Amino acid sequence: MRDLHPQPDFILWTGDDTPHIADKNLGEDAVLGIIGKLTHLIQEVFPDTKVYPAMGNHDFHPKNQFPDTYHRIYNRTADLWAPWMDSQSILMFNKGAFYTEKLLNRNDQRIIVLNTNLYYTKNRLNIGLSDPANQFQWLEEILSKAMTAKEKVYIIGHVPPGFFEKRRKVFWFHQHFNERYIKIVQKYHNVIAGQFFGHHHTDSFRMFYSHSGSPIGVMFIAPGISPWKTTLPGVENGANNPGIRLFQYDTNTLEIQSMVTYYFNLSYANTVTPLWQQEYNLTEAFEVPDGTVQSMQMALDKLYNDDYYLQKYYKYNSVSYDLSECDRNCRIDQICAIKAVDFVKYEECVQRESSSPTHTATLPIISFLLLSLLPLQF
Repeated sequence: MRDLHPQPDFILWTGDDTPHIADKNLGEDAVLGIIGKLTHLIQEVFPDTKVYPAMGNHDFHPKNQFPDTYHRIYNRTADLWAPWMDSQSILMFNKGAFYTEKLLNRNDQRIIVLNTNLYYTKNRLNIGLSDPANQFQWLEEILSKAMTAKEKVYIIGHVPPGFFEKRRKVFWFHQHFNERYIKIVQKYHNVIAGQFFGHHHTDSFRMFYSHSGSPIGVMFIAPGISPWKTTLPGVENGANNPGIRLFQYDTNTLEIQSMVTYYFNLSYANTVTPLWQQEYNLTEAFEVPDGTVQSMQMALDKLYNDDYYLQKYYKYNSVSYDLSECDRNCRIDQICAIKAVDFVKYEECVQRESSSPTHTATLPIISFLLLSLLPLQF
């Protein structure tokens, strides 16, 4: 990426740095060692670039089991990332692995880095809690202050809310955490200019809607650098080519103007030569003016109403690895995952689309990341 775009404004690093293997083959020191090696590599390649990193569910030992209070791994990780964080961020990170800072020291722009691993269904520590580490309360306080100060905000994290598009009814947040996150986005959507997450190893996005059904937010889910094939039961052909992306954004409003995804074609690399190349440009591929909420709703409408765009999206979803046809069930899984982050609305979407003889019904009106943006996910 240094060759493609050597001077990004900043990097969003959305986590999952360690191999997805059994805990017995890792350990705290191994996990921290890997995070340290990748941290030093990024610092070496982009020595003058601000990085906003988040922890992934595998960046802990045992994996997924993130506590809602101080922990040695939080402290050690904060030490590794100290060159990128101010003193207040480090203190906050030590409490629960989340923090906020002014974006590039601008008074009217802010970055919020969440630890959504606290809400993960595989995290056994926080099941009975209503607000682990008081992160939701903290998030609302930060967004409320941002609204008063007329700031625009980017939110990043690893595990996203909603459902996995490759396997029906698979979700990542416990339902009560999922509902609260959605309510916060609905309440403060005017200040949230973008949401950037990882975890899926796929290239996708999620739409958020008001109570009346108007589109109010979009979350971009970055593909993975690692071509890991999921072991999730029922997922067919669940691997991906490595992918990384560059976002272009309006430096005043933080609105996304364009997104270019670059990929490493494994088949080509194995038979010809290793090569990173452009996979697609968001605005060109889906013929939308930019990456704003309104444009991504237009893109979703195209996926819903035109199989040409749906098939194109499905190809990009696996970073051009799975070139099979997106059949009826695939279409339901993909569309409903994008348009229904809420549990109840997702169930309604699946039932409605499953019972529909055709798909002519209209929709409601409703990483790393290098910026200039580049999302990179391991």
